[in-house]
Amino acid sequence: MELYAGLDVSVRKTSICVMDAQGNVQKEVKVDSEPGAIADALCTVAGTWKRVGLEAGPLSQWLYAGLAEAGFPATCVETRHMKAALSAQINKTDRNDARGIAQMMRVGLFKPVYVKTQRSQEIRALLTARKFLQAKIIDTENNLRGLLRNFGLKVGHVTRIHFERRIRDLLKTTPHLTATIVPLLQVRRVLHEQYQRLHKEMERMATEDSTCRRLMTAPGVGPVVAMTFRAGVDEPARFRKSRSVPAHFGLTPARYQSGEIDRDKGISRCGDPTVRWALVEAAGVLLRFGRRMSPLKAWGQSLAKRRGFAKATVAVARRLAIVLHRMWVDGNDYRWEGHTA
Repeated sequence: MELYAGLDVSVRKTSICVMDAQGNVQKEVKVDSEPGAIADALCTVAGTWKRVGLEAGPLSQWLYAGLAEAGFPATCVETRHMKAALSAQINKTDRNDARGIAQMMRVGLFKPVYVKTQRSQEIRALLTARKFLQAKIIDTENNLRGLLRNFGLKVGHVTRIHFERRIRDLLKTTPHLTATIVPLLQVRRVLHEQYQRLHKEMERMATEDSTCRRLMTAPGVGPVVAMTFRAGVDEPARFRKSRSVPAHFGLTPARYQSGEIDRDKGISRCGDPTVRWALVEAAGVLLRFGRRMSPLKAWGQSLAKRRGFAKATVAVARRLAIVLHRMWVDGNDYRWEGHTA
């Protein structure tokens, strides 16, 4: 008997629905959201397992790895497809969602999601933590500026190194604010120290990784962009063509057509936003600050004269994604000089 299972995962509990090939429910149960507990519940049903589906989410990578290790054909489903398929239900419950996922597994109406390797997940965690601390430093500095501005104290344009010194100079004129401002300065100092620690760790990992070193030979690509692109792509072989990479990260134009309406909607903005942001940032650096001329920069500058800088930046980011993937697949560094046909 062929079996299909749907898992509706939450933080504490997971609803399981097991169906056969004819759509008959064989078992419904709710267990703890642990790979071992889910595997034990599935083992109680005898048959040949075809698919075990779960929605992409915070716990999906961990549960996917545990189920795959236990010998189950786990499948991670794209979130938007899952939401669209389950939106027809009148009553949204965990039990009904698990049934809907099991039906999707049975009829094959789903779009699988690639589950990244452990190495890419570790790189992504480091980049996420670094970006989190960077955002908190900016929030703390803006909060300090706002508090002092209420008393007519303007920080003005100052570098990050001299920021604390500037604040303490302003406090000399208003010592009654010291008890309020000094704790925030201490918080900012700790955040900055830990941010520098993560930043150096990120640079060390990029230097030791052969793929990142190769990607950093391209113009505009530094350690942050190289690490972000490496973690986003993970396995270059999963893209049959390099031209598919920009579309995967939402850098290709989207289109809306219905009846007599036919218009472009800009880029699709689907996929990983951090990779898309990194590629656009690299394209902006390449066009604005790159001193060395390259075929990619020359093409982007000529496009900016015709279509504007914003569209040229996105176009360069799209082409840069293709170039980086091709460099990764071929194992070659960036060629600064164009080849004559």
